[in-house]
Amino acid sequence: MVANKKWLAISKEIRSELIQNVYCTHCVDVVAIENFTINEDKFGLVLEGKCEKCGNEVARVIEEE
Repeated sequence: MVANKKWLAISKEIRSELIQNVYCTHCVDVVAIENFTINEDKFGLVLEGKCEKCGNEVARVIEEE
């Protein structure tokens, strides 16, 4: 999967920061994403999963340079 290869090309430290920095509209706060999938779209990579606090669906776009 191309999206997974691109995700793994990001350093472990940066990946960890991205996972811990996702906005949840239900919690109205920055949270960690869990049970996420990695997809690719026209803007870059998209992490889609659940808020670790409330379980609401959240997503994080990682723009490609």
